[in-house]
This record gives sequence, structure tokens and C-alpha cells, in this order.
Amino acid sequence: MKTSQIVTDRVAIGLSLTCALHCMLLPSLLLLLPSIAALSLNTEAFHITLVIAVIPSSLFALKAGYQQHGNSWVIFGVSIGLILLVLALLLGTGILGEQGELILTVIGSICIAFGHSANYQLSKKGMHENCCPDKISTSQLHSE
Repeated sequence: MKTSQIVTDRVAIGLSLTCALHCMLLPSLLLLLPSIAALSLNTEAFHITLVIAVIPSSLFALKAGYQQHGNSWVIFGVSIGLILLVLALLLGTGILGEQGELILTVIGSICIAFGHSANYQLSKKGMHENCCPDKISTSQLHSE
């Protein structure tokens, strides 16, 4: 498995989970710690930045992973997550309301995180199967 794929899978997982946590926890934190409001984390710019970071890292990791394992379900799952994140961003609270935007963002983030986790695991398994012969017995090793 390529190191760059490992890194981008982990980056995409981290970014999508950051997005989900941001959407779920920030309103509570703003109530508890008003000084966090000065950080401007509750802006659309923050959402746009995360989505812009998630899309290319996801595409790179999925391409590299698909070359290892060939499982199109991983691409489907992450694609659904990316579509949901983009829809939440484009439709926003004006159309979806705060709850609708939150739900789309969290579901999309979870799809992305699980998809990249599966991509990582399948790539790791595929690399092991492609590079290592199946259970060679010690008698076979000694006979050669």
C-alpha cells in the first residue's frame, strides 16, 4: 500500500470527522465558552474549507485504494458522503434549516469516514494477499 494513500485516507477520515464534530459540538461549546465565538468557526467559510480539503484527499485515496482492491462499493459510499456534504453546503440553513444541514453533514461525514476506513482496510488486505504467498509450510521452505 502506498504511503500517500494511507496518509490521504487518514486525512479524509480526520477531516470528515472534524466536520461532524464541528457541526454537533460547536453550538454547545459556544454556549459554554463564549470566547470560542471569537474564533469564527461557525461560519460557512469553515465548512467550505473542510469540503475543499476533503474532496481532493478523498479522490486521491479512493483512486489509489481502488487500484489495490477493486471494490467499487467503497467509492460508492464515499461518493454518497461527499454528495451529502456538498448538498449541505449548497442548500445551507436557508433551505434545509439548521437541523437539516446538521443531519446531512453528519451522515455525509460518517459515510466518508467509514468509506475511507474500508478503503484503508481493503487496500491493506489486498497488498498483503498480492505480495505474500499463501501459507507456505516450513517443509516447503526447506525443500527448496
